[in-house]
Amino acid sequence: MEGRNGFGTAVLVEGESDRSALLALAGRRGLDPGALGTAIVPMGGATNVGRFVTLLGPRGAGLRLVGLCDAAEERHFARAFAGAGLGPDFHVCVADLEDELIRALGVAGVERVIAGQGRERSLRTYRRQPAHRGRPADRQLHGFMSNQKERYARAMADALAPGLVPEPLAAVLAALETAAGTV
Repeated sequence: MEGRNGFGTAVLVEGESDRSALLALAGRRGLDPGALGTAIVPMGGATNVGRFVTLLGPRGAGLRLVGLCDAAEERHFARAFAGAGLGPDFHVCVADLEDELIRALGVAGVERVIAGQGRERSLRTYRRQPAHRGRPADRQLHGFMSNQKERYARAMADALAPGLVPEPLAAVLAALETAAGTV
């Protein structure tokens, strides 16, 4: 079924960093979401999911809905999808997108991504600050990237080996492949 504007599926994501990572991973698989009739929709936060489900789901544009959210926001997605009579076709990051990508790449891999962005000196400075000195390396990386999540989400997704794509992201990509009829 195709909704308005030729789209049949909407992937609801919390923000632009999620969208950036999914677009990078889709591109590496040769998938063009728009050409497949799929829109990856950043909602400006998980608390907006109910509004987007109403607008885009069965009572609105009639699109198939898939979602990606952080663990802390799962309840918002569950309530919105159930309220629209939809199954739980959303995928949950263990903590959040950045944690999934940091775990997949490992600390050294993320440090290489940051170096590739020309930001290794800034990372060293950040790590020397008293508030960050004693924190585990993965938490330091997460904090360092927090103000530029979209930039680093795309760069980390680009750096992932195909077999290392975290499960929630792989599940959303599988939904894109289903839309493409390649599965």
